[in-house]
Amino acid sequence: MSLSDFNFIPKDVIPKDLLPKDLRQKIHDHMGKDPSTLPIVTEQFERYNQPNLQKALNELTAAKGRESTILGIQGGVLNNLTGVALSDLVAPKSISHFVGLGGAKEGSVQYTNMVLDAGEKLPCMVSGLILVKGKPNLTILVRGLSALESVGLGSINLDVMAEDKNSAEEFIREITRFINKYNVYRGKLLSVDTRTSQFGTAGSTTLKFHTLPEISREKIILPAELLNRIERQTVEVSQYSDKLKKAGRKMKRGILLHGKPGTGKTLTAMYLASAMKERTVLLVTGQGQQMIQSSCSFAKWLEPSMVIIEDVDLIAQERSTSGCNTPLLLELMNEMDGLADDCDVLFLLTTNRPEILEPALASRPGRIDQAYEVPLPDSDCRRRLFELYGKGLVLQVENLDKFIQRTQGASAAFISELLRKAALFAASSDTEEITITDKHLDEAIHEMLIAGGALTKSLLGSKEVGFTVKDSP
Repeated sequence: MSLSDFNFIPKDVIPKDLLPKDLRQKIHDHMGKDPSTLPIVTEQFERYNQPNLQKALNELTAAKGRESTILGIQGGVLNNLTGVALSDLVAPKSISHFVGLGGAKEGSVQYTNMVLDAGEKLPCMVSGLILVKGKPNLTILVRGLSALESVGLGSINLDVMAEDKNSAEEFIREITRFINKYNVYRGKLLSVDTRTSQFGTAGSTTLKFHTLPEISREKIILPAELLNRIERQTVEVSQYSDKLKKAGRKMKRGILLHGKPGTGKTLTAMYLASAMKERTVLLVTGQGQQMIQSSCSFAKWLEPSMVIIEDVDLIAQERSTSGCNTPLLLELMNEMDGLADDCDVLFLLTTNRPEILEPALASRPGRIDQAYEVPLPDSDCRRRLFELYGKGLVLQVENLDKFIQRTQGASAAFISELLRKAALFAASSDTEEITITDKHLDEAIHEMLIAGGALTKSLLGSKEVGFTVKDSP
């Protein structure tokens, strides 16, 4: 016999054991006593922490000695406004009806997919009730502030009920410890963004994952001693961080990579991120420069970390300059000053125009501790660049020394484009492999510098290349 057999019978004459239990009764049965008398502890989590919270709940509610049941909630006048609180669900019926919650009942559990690193999707509970059997029994309500979320705000609230307040607080401490240990963002490449509301206003802060390509040391074509010095301030400090901390050495530090466009500053930064896999990387570029304070806060939360600010001259021009963005400059300096010396955060700044940087940023130890010029490649580096960018091609160049000489003053980006264009000229041959000859390099040089004109030279970082018309094939 089922409840459908009693559809025509008034509910007051249906046997009580066949009536569906409301949520309050289920919580009552689970806790073994009147739930309105039990303590509830509430913890609030920012929206970006939702995947961390979900992973913690998945793990801890299924831990040894615990079993859990998940129930959904639907209805209730306040359900779409601020989320029904656990105290509302367990209130006596007369009170819940008075405040407009009488319609709250069991329904579907609501999830939302959160995108993690490498495109992984994690279903995260937006609202739901978790009944945990164990020592002690727990009742947990996950509730999102759905109305606020629609305007780009909101957070996730966690209500935890236990027989005593200490047990509820201890479970929340378990959640916090789990998040700190298994944070989904730690060791990843991230950028900070602000979720825009439906009204176009700034809303909650979000963290976006990026894919970091594997960049080996061999791809960094710099003078050997320069690369060693850069690694000493970055990779080696990370390698010996525990020993340095014990010795009371300062861990917060800043380095500046400067040089002409196309010399490899960004590639070097990406290599350092690859070489320090345990270090969380916060990218600050373009519009992200408006998120300096948030980026630094996340860097502290996720240390050891590195904050990469590309083209820092856009926000850190000397304050006497008319185009200086003073508020952002001051914010950057304040954030760098505000981190404790033992906070393992590395600031890596890049610029093409070091001469216009604010001296208070660039010339003050504790903000920028070391500046490295990334130079245009010398003849040895240019030879290595031809080898690097020639991989996958057959180089049958009779006089490579001639082209190494002719590219004096060219950037690494220029040589990369030179080999790409030469490959295009050679691709029309009948051979299966692309074979590059002197003729193809001559044609590529002519198209880039003679046909392309001054603008092309500027864009490819080759203003100083000593080409003339007579160099054309």
